[in-house]
Amino acid sequence: MITEEELNLKPIRRALISVSDKTGIAELAEKLSRHGVEIVSTGGTRERLVDAGIPVIGVSEVTGFPEILDGRVKTLHPRIHAGLLAARDHQDHLRQLKEHHIDPFDLVVINLYPFQQTIAQPGVTREEAIENIDIGGPSMVRSAAKNHRDVTVLVDPADYDEVLEQVAQGGVNQETRERLAAKAFRHTAAYDALIARYLTEQTGEEHPEKYTVTFDKAQDLRYGENPHQSAAFYKEPLPRRASLAMAEQLHGKPLSYNNINDANAALEIVSEFAQPAVVAVKHMNPCGVGVGDHLAEAYRKAYESDPVSIFGGIIALNRTVDEECARMLKEIFLEIIMAPDFEEEALAVLKQKKNLRLLKLNDLKRGGETIADRLQTVREGALVQKEDIKDIRREDCQVVTSRQPTEAEWEQLLFSWKIVKHVKSNAIVLARDFRTTGVGAGQMNRVGSARIAIEQAGESAAGSVLASDAFFPMKDTVETAAEAGIKAIIQPGGSIRDEESIEEADRRGIAMVFTHTRHFKH
Repeated sequence: MITEEELNLKPIRRALISVSDKTGIAELAEKLSRHGVEIVSTGGTRERLVDAGIPVIGVSEVTGFPEILDGRVKTLHPRIHAGLLAARDHQDHLRQLKEHHIDPFDLVVINLYPFQQTIAQPGVTREEAIENIDIGGPSMVRSAAKNHRDVTVLVDPADYDEVLEQVAQGGVNQETRERLAAKAFRHTAAYDALIARYLTEQTGEEHPEKYTVTFDKAQDLRYGENPHQSAAFYKEPLPRRASLAMAEQLHGKPLSYNNINDANAALEIVSEFAQPAVVAVKHMNPCGVGVGDHLAEAYRKAYESDPVSIFGGIIALNRTVDEECARMLKEIFLEIIMAPDFEEEALAVLKQKKNLRLLKLNDLKRGGETIADRLQTVREGALVQKEDIKDIRREDCQVVTSRQPTEAEWEQLLFSWKIVKHVKSNAIVLARDFRTTGVGAGQMNRVGSARIAIEQAGESAAGSVLASDAFFPMKDTVETAAEAGIKAIIQPGGSIRDEESIEEADRRGIAMVFTHTRHFKH
């Protein structure tokens, strides 16, 4: 008696093969041929199979029409697409195939022109990019995937062995065909998304009527923010700068969802600085930032900013880690240390900690890159904005008080401004001597954030400068800062009650600078 599973098996008698990525294709075709499968192929793929001694029929022999327009037209033909789309349980379809002497295909093996690889090359021209937009390939993939009830479609060499195993057992089962069809449509959707993105960027259109994006899976994660949430990490297919997606893990256990989020926050901050810098992050906010003449000095400053919160934190450094700095880092429990590189002696020190994750990043320098989109999902929708990479220079600022900042205060104001834009709003950062002394984040009112930062700073608050990511709605933050001994403030300005804050600053002998730029981060 024939089982339901056997009824769902589809034998492979005839295959259409046309691939740009020829990984494993000769081996696949040779094994198919050994199982009696007739193979039809095109262009370079056909040449590869002929060279391997595999019997193969050219597409032109099937269509009775030569490849034309430099190969742009070869498979767009009824003898190909009818063979892909005919439903085998539809008698009229079978009659028409017989009437027109068309043989059906049971297997399609296709991957597409290397559009992604082409546009990733430096200096690629628009004409080169356009020539690498595949037309016939996606059409055949979509035809086969649509008709997956009868046709198996392969777009990824990673799936070749599984299909070969099933061919050897009599046919490909329905579950596999359905899964491969879904994968095929993801393949063409991602391909079209990259083309749409490239052409949209060429036109300079910032917010088109359709927002199409695609990402490649980097890894499955044990769970998301909490153990009951499933999660995976996806990466940008065309990375353009230092990123977690492109990092090389040198040591330690796999990254978690929260690790990746926190590490990205640290990476964003450390990328702000040209001089040696160290950033410590906990729960998406900096708990210590230090800049020095060398990494060991910068790390000491970051550590002293908040010796309690740094425990179990994420550390980002913008220079190669040497042995001296590594020995300092080893003294406490840390989740991740990431840097452009590690000296061999530093690696030997840090690898003594079994679970410590060490990440090697590429160039951390900011500048010159295209301003990327930032995508935030909401229920049934998405918010898209350009990333906040605006830098503020001294000449962009306006001193609004009678007292001017000293030269030393100017340095600390601009230092703290680089940091405060990366702190969750409402955000207050205190700094002195090129290190944070206190950070207040994510409070419902600004004076609350100021009080948290001042309490964290303790005795270091006196003589620190204060940075605020948005304007003061009233003068209470200035009052709180003055009572803590703060002598200089940098903030965007723009409140209808700015004059009250300015008058309070003048009364307290505080220098206050407006940037006229807000840095909300929710």
